[in-house]
Amino acid sequence: MLTHHLAEGAELRALEPWNAGEFAEHVARARDHLRPWIPWGTTIVDEQTAREFLQSFADDQAKGGRRIYGIWLDGTLVGGTLFRTFDARVGVCEVGVWLEPSATGRGLVTTAVRGMIEWAVCARGMSRVEWYCNVDNKPSIAAAQRLGLTCEGVLRDLGTLNGTRYDVQVWSILAAEWRSRT
Repeated sequence: MLTHHLAEGAELRALEPWNAGEFAEHVARARDHLRPWIPWGTTIVDEQTAREFLQSFADDQAKGGRRIYGIWLDGTLVGGTLFRTFDARVGVCEVGVWLEPSATGRGLVTTAVRGMIEWAVCARGMSRVEWYCNVDNKPSIAAAQRLGLTCEGVLRDLGTLNGTRYDVQVWSILAAEWRSRT
């Protein structure tokens, strides 16, 4: 996938180390919005930390593992999606998302993740696609519901962000369930 059309003026494409400057600018713009939900929202502070972060995904993708994509709206990076984990041997991956407030309400995340799940299940043979989110992240929960994922429960005190522990909802869809919906 070089470019995947999401909507008028919007596309999903690989977010690579050479995009580090643009990614650092995006994180700076969205930092206050990202901070409550995403650890790297506070650790990516310049082009170097952005490059290191993106390089870690490029290295993992080269080994068949996790990968990261950006969402561009009218030529500006406004968010992204990722396979936070991707284990083809076990057949399980986890999808994650983020989006600047200015780009919400357009269906970009839903459309992007549908394509990712389709690829993971149908092209890569994943048996299970997971979605983890903070129990207080209402937009993330709504996106999981729109995608038809099932809430399996809450893992209490699973995460730590900005020095505070939080509970995580686990959502998933199995390959057979996904195929029956499409």
